[in-house]
Order: sequence, then C-alpha cells, then structure tokens
Amino acid sequence: MKIYRLLTEDDTSAFCHKVSEALSNGWELHGDPTMTFDAARGVVRCGQAVTKDIDAPYAPDMKLGQQ
Repeated sequence: MKIYRLLTEDDTSAFCHKVSEALSNGWELHGDPTMTFDAARGVVRCGQAVTKDIDAPYAPDMKLGQQ
C-alpha cells in the first residue's frame, strides 16, 4: 500500500528539515517541489509531496507522519 503526504512550510530551513526528516524515515519524493507567495502574511510557502510503501491497510484515521 502506498501512502501520500504533502509537506508544507514557510520558505525557511524548517521546510528543508521537514523534508529531510521524512526522507530519513523512508518517505520518497513525489514530483517537483512547489512555491507560492502568501500575500496575507508576506512570505513564500513551499510544498513537497512524498510517498511511502507500507505493509498495512489504509485507514482514514492513521497518522501519516508516524508511518
């Protein structure tokens, strides 16, 4: 079973750390990163999709970040 997450964060080192942590926990990059300007807050936001194969059935209440 493959699960999916979209990691988002302001364009700071925190975003890179969030993605690096996911990769170190077995997640794989899925597609290109994305960036957009949040005009209300005046900051750039980043996003990166990641996927992971797991040996459990999907359940809507599973905590994806803990897989």
